[in-house]
Amino acid sequence: MTDAEELSRHRRKLSGKRLRLAALLCLLLFISALWRLGAGEWDIPAARVAALLNPFLDESMGASPEALVVRSIRLPRFFAAVGCGGLLAVAGAVLQGLLTNALAEPYTLGIAAGAAFGGALGFFLDSYAVVPMAFLGAMSSLWLVSLIAARSGGGASSIVLAGVIMNAILSAGVTFLKAIADDRLGAIVLWLMGSLSGASPSAAVIVCCSSLILFVPAFVCARQIDACSLSEGQGELLGVEEKRLRALLLAVSSLATAAVVSLFGIIGFVGLVVPHLTRSFIGPSTRPLLVFCFLGGGLLLALADGAAQAMGELPVGVITALIGGPFFCWILIRGRSGA
Repeated sequence: MTDAEELSRHRRKLSGKRLRLAALLCLLLFISALWRLGAGEWDIPAARVAALLNPFLDESMGASPEALVVRSIRLPRFFAAVGCGGLLAVAGAVLQGLLTNALAEPYTLGIAAGAAFGGALGFFLDSYAVVPMAFLGAMSSLWLVSLIAARSGGGASSIVLAGVIMNAILSAGVTFLKAIADDRLGAIVLWLMGSLSGASPSAAVIVCCSSLILFVPAFVCARQIDACSLSEGQGELLGVEEKRLRALLLAVSSLATAAVVSLFGIIGFVGLVVPHLTRSFIGPSTRPLLVFCFLGGGLLLALADGAAQAMGELPVGVITALIGGPFFCWILIRGRSGA
């Protein structure tokens, strides 16, 4: 068998594997949707849920208590979970590719901590200030990380180290704000834990649109990300303007992450776990990786939110931290042993 035939065979095999995985993820998402829309304090059978989702429901059935629960409360929460999970997973895949670092994600780079600090500060001003202050905090954190990285070498490794430092500083800042919060403490702590329990239709729309705002430029720039992910400086040799691409996608990732944090609090480790698991199944190519990360991230967070609700509305951020913490350690140990 020639090299060309071997390569063609390998591509067909990989394509078949990706199609099977895509079908499986879509099936699991459908099943999880029926579960999430039917389960709760008021259990509704799956067949009834499917009937209530019919867009041509008659007026009497559409105004029934069951329809209001499914369509106005549970459906927005499910779409918010899928949008948040997909967004965070795509952001993790983009950052890991751009910075050639297995541990890069919005949580470890200080972006989420910046949004959390800004949002917590917003509680001291007005409840309506939380969202804009979270965006301001995320972008300020990105600016400081870029500034520190530029002064210390300007490479991808410098950005990761600067992000770790900024994450530590801003986490301490959040702790300080909680210490002086007085009567605002309960609201700040509950928000920071990360919960989808109050997801409204407008919040679900915002986070789904934010995920598209990140996904589209990342998908368009997928080949450039592939070039950058080979090794630091390799993209420049292949004609990619690494600094400009990095600045663009870091800014978009920060804004998208800020949308999640401002609405639902910190939901960590999704951007770490999902890209690694997905990459092990379909390979490192960025374009298919982004698609599968969105599906896998949405599925993971929908299931985690279901588990959180089943345990008495536990914040979903706690569930993802329990999953992601040990996974983070495993990646670190595996990287050390492979070095």
